[in-house]
Amino acid sequence: MTFRDSPLFRLIAVLPALAVFAAGSAMAAANVSAAQAEAKEIAKSMGNCTPAKVEVLRYTVGREGSTTFKVGCTEEKDAFVVVECRSRICTLLR
Repeated sequence: MTFRDSPLFRLIAVLPALAVFAAGSAMAAANVSAAQAEAKEIAKSMGNCTPAKVEVLRYTVGREGSTTFKVGCTEEKDAFVVVECRSRICTLLR
């Protein structure tokens, strides 16, 4: 058995790919949490909504990645606004 056929070689070959995947997932999570604060601010300033609970409705990755949030309001039980953030620029949708 040569070194190329050994399980150790296969493990060494896969580790960089796993590291890149883990780093990408961590960066995506950081972007979503940074955008949550921006979404709350837009809900408060433009939607006349005191933010309570923030949920992620849709998360798109890639070159033009965006996150759509559903921000619950404390004024009424079923009141909410929908905010879309692209990078850290957020707009009120509804």
